Amino acid sequence: MKKLWEIFWSFSKIGLFTFGGGYAMIPLIQQEVLDRRRWIPESEFLDLLTLAQSVPGPIAVNTAVFVGYKRAGLRGAAASLLGVVIPSFTIILLIAVCFAGIRQNPYVDAAFKGMRPAVVALIIAPLIFLARGLNRAMVGVAVVVAGLIWWLNLSPVLILAAGAAAGIAWELSLAKRHKP
Repeated sequence: MKKLWEIFWSFSKIGLFTFGGGYAMIPLIQQEVLDRRRWIPESEFLDLLTLAQSVPGPIAVNTAVFVGYKRAGLRGAAASLLGVVIPSFTIILLIAVCFAGIRQNPYVDAAFKGMRPAVVALIIAPLIFLARGLNRAMVGVAVVVAGLIWWLNLSPVLILAAGAAAGIAWELSLAKRHKP
């Protein structure tokens, strides 16, 4: 029970203090799961992020569920899910109830404008973390693919499918070369 409470509390702090969506939560998840708690190794965390981004749903929620499951099975997954969702849901609910009356307030407007750069920084931070594990060629491929998605308005789903197919083909070709 102590382990479940620890998982719930860790992800509650992440859910409570994160603004800007799922990608903004990743640095906090990384800090809590890798640096502070040492629940999983860095290489495994990168795999979890890849998997969390590949399945439907918000990346932070998916990552939390995968970490919770890895840590304590289905109960751990439920604890991490509730932990990351309840604070965010409560805050959004309170804002929604109060927002209509305060939206035109210049201080509220200034606060939202002031948070934008911080949110952008929180989104860029995981990109830098993920890029650390790539060689220069792979970083180049990522930049080119991002450009294709942006400028040609290509579907990210098609790009992910093509990337998965290319990765499988690459690994199969390597396996054939090294086969005795």
